[in-house]
Amino acid sequence: MSLDKPAPDPHDPKGLIRESFRIDGITDAECRSIFVDWALSLTAGEPQAAIEALLARYQGEPADHPMFAVLHAGLATSPKPGRRGGRAARVGPA
Repeated sequence: MSLDKPAPDPHDPKGLIRESFRIDGITDAECRSIFVDWALSLTAGEPQAAIEALLARYQGEPADHPMFAVLHAGLATSPKPGRRGGRAARVGPA
């Protein structure tokens, strides 16, 4: 009796993203939760390359699958933090 376990994937070490595409009726919230768990399981610091590889790998899946939206959101760069306050913010320019 063989269990056809796929080979470990460096971009999806726990197979979380693969399994998310197999779940019927998965919601956006569930995909976000899976994504966070996936991101924490990565050994490399920057996940952008892994996300791009996963998007390419699963391009044949239905385009309306919620994991696609989550992966694309993971590629978005966060805005650069600006000044948060201080005297100038409270009283205005001199």
